[in-house]
Amino acid sequence: MGRKGVKHRKYSPEFKLSVIMDMQENPMSYHDVVKKYHLGNPEEGGARAMLKRWEHIYLEGGFEGLAIERRGRASKMTGVKKGRPKKKVKIEKGSPNELEQLRERVYYLEAENEYLKKLDALIREKEARAAARKRK
Repeated sequence: MGRKGVKHRKYSPEFKLSVIMDMQENPMSYHDVVKKYHLGNPEEGGARAMLKRWEHIYLEGGFEGLAIERRGRASKMTGVKKGRPKKKVKIEKGSPNELEQLRERVYYLEAENEYLKKLDALIREKEARAAARKRK
């Protein structure tokens, strides 16, 4: 966790790219880059670690990699489209879009399954808390 009262800044992908390009063109230490661009306290490792992360992301994914927002908790529903689950669809066998209808159905069922798992976990947690209160 960050320190209390410290504001987290969001840097644009263009700014990140310009910093990385400057680092590549003019050999400087991370410490010097932090001071030059006022990215934080150069004595603390947070800003240097951030620069290393930007550099790694740029080398792996280019400019597009820098544009991806990486903050926050990752979705547990990996491989499943985000958004609201679609309503049940009647599948017409032999139709040209049967495969697409089946994929939509699978997506709906996976989302429903995830929802039911989370609901079950919440119910179990609530029951465990109630049981713990009774024991006291």
